[in-house]
Amino acid sequence: MINIYKTIENNLTTLPEPVAGCWINVIDPTPQEIISLTNLGIPHDYLIYSLDPDERPRTERDGDLLIILRVPVYQGERVDIPFITIPLGIILTDQFLVTVCKVNNDILEHFSSGHRRGLSTAKRYRFILQILLATANDYLAHLRQITRRVDALEDQLQLSTRNREVLELLKYQKSLTIFTTALKSNELMLKRLQQSLIFKTYPEDEDLLEDVLTETQQAIEMTNIESYILSSMMDAFASIISNNLNGIMKFLASITIILSLPTMIASFFGMNVDLPFDEHRMAFIYTLLISLFLVLIVGIIFWRRDWL
Repeated sequence: MINIYKTIENNLTTLPEPVAGCWINVIDPTPQEIISLTNLGIPHDYLIYSLDPDERPRTERDGDLLIILRVPVYQGERVDIPFITIPLGIILTDQFLVTVCKVNNDILEHFSSGHRRGLSTAKRYRFILQILLATANDYLAHLRQITRRVDALEDQLQLSTRNREVLELLKYQKSLTIFTTALKSNELMLKRLQQSLIFKTYPEDEDLLEDVLTETQQAIEMTNIESYILSSMMDAFASIISNNLNGIMKFLASITIILSLPTMIASFFGMNVDLPFDEHRMAFIYTLLISLFLVLIVGIIFWRRDWL
């Protein structure tokens, strides 16, 4: 899918055909669409690199500029890894700014909706920096979602005796590991951009790049902290689940012992031999009272020893 946008009178307008100074947003293009983009002078290799799911963040300049970064994507609660990262390619040619991604994501949707303030497709370097800043902010937003979900699981785990909640935490631990790797790679790529002096033309662009680096480093720090907390929490709650299970087993063992007392007394008085109260008309009541008395005494002993 190819969408073409251009800022006209401070409004983002959709165009039918590419023109100079426009933004071409490419999402999972077909082979025919890749050929049409190549005919516009967009390097074929740059398009292929941006669609590779294993591509690492980097920059490349061979006439045209290629920037690849990894952006976060939410897959849903029922998958093995709720949050992953995918490559987003930004290609800057003499005439066009092109974004290429395998999957549509929140960042590109936000820009294409026209809700982004100060967006201008003519100011291409600033547009690139705005995408980079939105990526860092999107990581922070997803990290806050992970924190809220982990807090909810923490409340469930305190009374749990199953491994399901711990396995849920493991899913988010995987997401945090993926985030850490992607953010560190993004940071290295941003530092290379800073050293390349690409954004030195306008002082405000240089300041915006500093903001991008700051937000990215904040996301890295937040990810590291959350990952450490989650690892410690998983170890602690594994012990809590074991203790909860031991408590249940202790309670059931105590109940089994208590309930075995009436059964034992009933077995004695059920023998075909001479026993006390054989001829007494209150023999059943006496037997029942003895059983209840023993159950009460053993129950009190177990309760005082915290076995119940």
